[in-house]
Amino acid sequence: MRLQVMVTKSVITLFAMALASKGYAQDVTLNIVDQYGQPLTNAVVEIASKSNKTLSQQLPVLIMDQVDKQFSPTLLIAHQGQQVNFPNSDNIRHHVYSFSEAKPFQLKLYSGQPENPITFENQGVVILGCNIHDSMLGYIYVAKSADVYQSDERGNVQLSGLTLPVQLTLWHALQKNTLEEKQPLTLAVNSPHSLQVTLQTTEPKPRNTFGSKFKGGND
Repeated sequence: MRLQVMVTKSVITLFAMALASKGYAQDVTLNIVDQYGQPLTNAVVEIASKSNKTLSQQLPVLIMDQVDKQFSPTLLIAHQGQQVNFPNSDNIRHHVYSFSEAKPFQLKLYSGQPENPITFENQGVVILGCNIHDSMLGYIYVAKSADVYQSDERGNVQLSGLTLPVQLTLWHALQKNTLEEKQPLTLAVNSPHSLQVTLQTTEPKPRNTFGSKFKGGND
């Protein structure tokens, strides 16, 4: 059974039935699309229920590279307390920075390998830029939950063994809501196994995310 829903700023109940007093485990596939029905790659789905698992082992250092004047990958999912290394694989220097509330930082003009990785202590969305190359734009989604997923090229996210009802949040870099905002979504008991979720998006063009706080020339 397939159900299509629109995501708004308010919590959405996908299946209009009374919630049972005891939930049960269910596999759910979300298909995340824009308002034109096109699949949204790199949408982030995070399980936000009170029963979140905790991360019991030490988290590896993640890599946010810089290749051909672009961040690689464009989107990186990290967990609170995880470290990210920012190597520069280009043959020119970059100046990586973020003004995001979750993690403001700077890696001033450098090439090769920075001295230390950056620790991301706070959950939230960190927007990355380069002081030298305005077209460079990347995102680090710092998850509070251990259960966080990224949609594939078809916009699909496979959620296994969910105990319903459960609360989720959705995020995408092209969403019309502010980039720091995670959009709430509720899966109720007896929700269908396959759901199509529509996110309202902006046109796929660079946002003026940083204003004129930094000024620099080109290498």
